[in-house]
Amino acid sequence: MALRDAVLAALLEGEASGYDLAKGFDASVANFWMTTPQQLYKELERMAADGLIDTRVVEQERRPNKRLHSITPAGRTALREFVTAPAKPTTIRDELLVQVQGMQNEDAPAMRDTLAERLDWSTAKLARYERLRTRLLNGRSEHAYLEEAERIGPYLTLLRGISFEQENIRWIQFTLATLGRRLAADA
Repeated sequence: MALRDAVLAALLEGEASGYDLAKGFDASVANFWMTTPQQLYKELERMAADGLIDTRVVEQERRPNKRLHSITPAGRTALREFVTAPAKPTTIRDELLVQVQGMQNEDAPAMRDTLAERLDWSTAKLARYERLRTRLLNGRSEHAYLEEAERIGPYLTLLRGISFEQENIRWIQFTLATLGRRLAADA
């Protein structure tokens, strides 16, 4: 998947500035796609050059001018082609797992600190996802939302992000407990 496809999917929600898209990525697609603002702005330029998005400049008096982006018919076609193509199987590519794999016995105390930090991060991220879920549902049951919402994709991907962070938390807690037992036995 390319950043382009994630941006096109985000623009289905409506016109947005690069800043809005970056914020939106944190709130909506960060559960399955991460990017830096620099990558995002470069991609927006390429997408405009390729005719996938339109960009208009909104002049502002006390701030820099704002560039607003919207999806074009060609962008919708490109997104539809991406959405309807067979998806490639996912693979895990996680630096933390490489660190755990390469850990020696003497590295266990440092690894415990690293894992505790990741646990805090995953717990905070899960809490953000749960707040977003509450906002999306807006008092409706999940069943009602899935029956009534115009677009259910954002909710379905949010559910995947929630389960991903729940599993990260479960695995980190298990790994921390295992390291704790080993460190206690070695003491």
